[in-house]
This record gives sequence, C-alpha cells and structure tokens, in this order.
Amino acid sequence: MAHTDSYVNPLIERYASQAISYVFSPDFKFSTWRKLWVALATCEQELGLPITTEQIEELKAHISDIDYAAANAYEKKTRHDVMAHVLTYGDVCPLAKPIIHLGATSAYVGDNTDLIQIKEGSKIILQRLRKLIHTLRDFALREQSTATLGFTHFQSAQLVTVGKRATLWMLELCLDAQALLSYTETLPFLGVKGTTGTQASFLSLFNGDHEKVKKLDSLTSHAMGFDTVLPVAGQTYTRKLDAQIAAILSGVAQSLHKMANDIRLLAHLKEIEEPFEKDQIGSSAMAYKRNPMRSERITALSRFVITLSVSPALTAAEQWFERTLDDSANKRLAIPELFLATDAMLIIAENVAHGLVVYPEVIKRHINAELPFMATENILMGAVKNGGDRQELHELIRVHSQEAAMQVKQFGRENDLLDRIASDPAFHMTRADIDAILNISDFVGRAPMQVVEFMKSTVDPLLERLLPFGTATDVALTV
Repeated sequence: MAHTDSYVNPLIERYASQAISYVFSPDFKFSTWRKLWVALATCEQELGLPITTEQIEELKAHISDIDYAAANAYEKKTRHDVMAHVLTYGDVCPLAKPIIHLGATSAYVGDNTDLIQIKEGSKIILQRLRKLIHTLRDFALREQSTATLGFTHFQSAQLVTVGKRATLWMLELCLDAQALLSYTETLPFLGVKGTTGTQASFLSLFNGDHEKVKKLDSLTSHAMGFDTVLPVAGQTYTRKLDAQIAAILSGVAQSLHKMANDIRLLAHLKEIEEPFEKDQIGSSAMAYKRNPMRSERITALSRFVITLSVSPALTAAEQWFERTLDDSANKRLAIPELFLATDAMLIIAENVAHGLVVYPEVIKRHINAELPFMATENILMGAVKNGGDRQELHELIRVHSQEAAMQVKQFGRENDLLDRIASDPAFHMTRADIDAILNISDFVGRAPMQVVEFMKSTVDPLLERLLPFGTATDVALTV
C-alpha cells in the first residue's frame, strides 16, 4: 500500500474491484457527460435542428481527452460543475461550442449519468451474484447427503444436511438476484425533460412541435442504451430509483451477513471452515488460531451497506416539488459506496464459498452425541410395535432422557440414553434392536432431494437468465 498523507477510501484501496471502481470514477462520469452531449446533438440534428455533421464529429473526437485542470479552474470561477465542463469541452471543440448542451439543464448530464452508472454497476453485481450462486450450487450438490445437526435457536435440532443448509443461503441470494435483475431490466432513463420537467426549452427549439420533443426524449434514451424513459419527471429523476437500488443492495448485504455468520458459528464448532492459506496468520498473539476473518469482513461490510441504504430512502422522502439540491452531496457518497461495498462483499463471499472445508468426522461426533435424543420417537414406535403402552413408554423415555442429559451436562460423561433404554424391560428391545433404528440417513428427511429439486426449479433457470451478464473475473486488491 502506497504511503500518502491524505485519506484513502478502503473500499477502493483494499476491497472493491477495479471494474466497479471505474464505473464510479471521474473518467467514466465525465466521458459519459460528453457522450450524452453527443447523443443530444445527434438526435437534435436528426429531428431538424441546424446542427452540422462536422460539429458532431468534433464532439465525438474529444470524448475522452478531458482537461481536468481546466474544468477545475472553470468550476472555481463559475461555482457550477456542469457549466465548467461545458466550457472545457467547448475549448477543444470550437466549432461545436455553440450547440453543446443545447436546450438541456444540468440534470440531463448529471442524472442520466447517474442512471447509467447504476445500470452498469448493477450488471457487475449480477455477475458477482451469478458466480457466487454457481459456486454454492456445486458445494450444495457435493454435500447434499452429508448429514449434520440442524440448529434452532442455536440449540441442537433434527438433522439436516450440509448441502441443504447451503440452499438456505442460496435461496436468499437468488431472491436478491431476481430483484436486481428485474430492477436493471426495467430501469428507465430520465431523458430530456428540461428545467422543471415540462420540456419547455425543447418545445421552443422545435417551434411548438410536441411530437418532435417526445421523439427527442425517446431517441436520446435509446442512443444511451435504455429501452424505457420516465414518462414524467421534475428537474431530476425520482429519487425513489436510488432508494430502490439501495434497498436491493441492502438485501444482498443481509443475505451475505446471514451466510457469513453461519460460517463463523460452524467454524467455532469446527464443522466447517473458510479457506485458510498455508502462511496465513490467525492471531498476532495466539499462533494456533484460525480466525474466520473473511466471513468477519463480510459481516463488517454488510453492516455498512445495510445502514448506508437508509440514506437514499431519507433523501427520496426529502425532495421538494420539482427539485431541491440536498440530494446531490448525499448521492455522491451513498450510491457509489453502496456499490463498491457490495462488490467487495461478493468477491470475498465467492472466495469463501469456493474454499469451504467440511470436517465430516467432527460432524459425526456431534451427531452421535445428540442422536440418542432424536431417536427416541423412532424407539418409541418400535417399542409400541413390540406390545408396549405408548403413554407409559413416553414417560419412561422422558425420565431416561433427563437422567442421561444430567450425566452429560453435570459430569461430562458420554450420553448413555440408549443403554438405559435397552436395559429397561418395559421396552422389550435389545441394544442391537435400537442400533438398527439409528440409521442416520433416515433422520434427514427429504433434505438430499430438496437440494436437487431446488437446483432444477430455481437455481439453474436463474443462472441461465444471468448468463448474458457474463462472469466477473477481476478480484479485489485484498481478499
């Protein structure tokens, strides 16, 4: 990490990918402003305004060569970021200078760029979700029949399987992916709406021709890759769109937090661990430790996203009439950091999921310690078949269970419940009879088949839908 005397955002320096960082970078933002000016001029020319092809070609030739020093100097003078960039663009496009930003207001470039960034950022998050869900799919199928203790209230409960538990993580991530996919596919463009959303300036440019103004709105939006355009707006697009994407990213954070916490608890039980490199240090003081630091990092970033997602909701609620400016500074912080942090979490989560280590012998030991209690219902049915009284046997099992539990909890002894039952003549069962009942696969219900069915009904169709978004390959600076 390079030494610097200024604050460096850890999301950029340590966690998020170059891909997501670029989407919210100055180069992406301001080159998109210029692309929007090109699109506006091109569509205005197509609809009959006196804009020449030479002017448009000049604009196209200078989309990327942004003189930031000049823009900063203009902004210091004008106190207006959009006008600063209009003037900077005009300096290198003298022929096109008179028609740059023609009829538009600042929100035309500012808000439409925000929507483009949100859309591009969402595509990257969808890539990450697809990769994580696919990795968990492989893990769940591999462990679909590996029996393990279920936990309710973090107390031992009926058996599940390792693979079935992973499907619980996957289901939430699938819901998040479906919500984000729907949002991304239907996200509208602001288009060209003018200073208060009435398109009055454009109506004036086109001499009162309403159809041409409507066509300009549609053409410009399609030119920038959007199928739909907001039917109405004030000066800005409704900040509900920001609140909605923030809520979806918060949902991803909630899902990852739950998964990471489960892995942290399982690591404590020594049943499952996240990957741990050969030279990795778990603690500076306790050399033996294997702390689940990646899962802990996921939960830390998750809390950041969940709490940050409230800010766009409050901003949406605060907007007055056709617009206020109390959204601007907030949006500059909240929206990019929501995306960067979600990107970082998903990179780490995929790394964890890809390297999950299962310890079946530890899992079996934990099952064997609890299975006698879980098998009592099966034993009861077998004893009744042998002629016993169900109510009398139920009471005997209750008494034997409490005594066996006392031996375990108070004296640290082995669970001797099965031996107690075998030695009780009321059950008419030998230890061999009881052992024949203790087939672990009989205690997991439909869990293995549920894993397979879930993949076919939900996961595989979703992964197919996400294929057009590709697979994210670049990694964070520090996993």
